[in-house]
Amino acid sequence: MIEVEITEGILEKAKRKACAMGKIKNSITHGQGNIAGFIGEEIVNTFIGGKINNTYDYDIVKDEVKIDVKTKRCTSRPKEYYECSIAKLSTHQKCDRYIFVRVLWNKSRPNEWKKAWILGQMDKKEYLKKARFLKKGEVDKSNNFTVKADCYNLKISDLYPVECLT
Repeated sequence: MIEVEITEGILEKAKRKACAMGKIKNSITHGQGNIAGFIGEEIVNTFIGGKINNTYDYDIVKDEVKIDVKTKRCTSRPKEYYECSIAKLSTHQKCDRYIFVRVLWNKSRPNEWKKAWILGQMDKKEYLKKARFLKKGEVDKSNNFTVKADCYNLKISDLYPVECLT
């Protein structure tokens, strides 16, 4: 897991992109996570040195590998036993690999973004094979969270280091 400081430059790019995008259809957070998502993309791209494409199917291309960055907001440093999620609705996306990011978010200061963590990465097919499937409304027994959409979950500790891509 790599801790990253969010620079003003990354934040400004993310805000511009989020504003231009608006609310995404089928968004679990109804568009509220757009800034966090774009922060995740910028951080990952800065680290791996790819090219941001921002298509419907993937976000970054590096050495012809199509990467989709999956970002969640969080209120504390992620633990290795926390899980990453891929919504079932997203599994049709034509990417090769997922990279997971958590962005520190302060509910009382929602426009303040200071820190993020690049959690790890995995090939899409391998991820879907290893992950646990959870149905919308099901309570995830590992953390008592009621699942908001059908999804595939995998522990952060089961991911591969993102350094393998650089």
